[in-house]
Amino acid sequence: MADHFGFTKLLVTDLEVSSRFYSTVFGFEEHGRVQSQIADRNIAEIIFKPDAPGASGFVLLHFEGVTSPSSDEVILGFVTDDLSELVRRVEGAGGTVTAPPRKMPEHGITVAFVNDNEGHLIEVVEMLPRTD
Repeated sequence: MADHFGFTKLLVTDLEVSSRFYSTVFGFEEHGRVQSQIADRNIAEIIFKPDAPGASGFVLLHFEGVTSPSSDEVILGFVTDDLSELVRRVEGAGGTVTAPPRKMPEHGITVAFVNDNEGHLIEVVEMLPRTD
């Protein structure tokens, strides 16, 4: 097997609240939980099932004792068929809209930026219909 990208781990302060956010907004289903250590630091993880065939995995990770979120370590990217509805779900699940949807025909997308319940930045795109 060749090297390939396999998963993203997002550091969060509240696993349960963050799990509800990602399940509500993106429909993620929990696959399992892990209690372990990384470099002598206790961790807890929630692992989600891949959301499409061949999709990469998504994991929420909490370091024991960490009480404030770090929201600048990664920008998550999601693709949707209904950006307006996804933005409504974000707001309904406790997230915020950082930049409302805007069309970018030069890239073939409509894009919005939202924050999850802990302030992590998420870029969401909807593909524009092809005009060729």
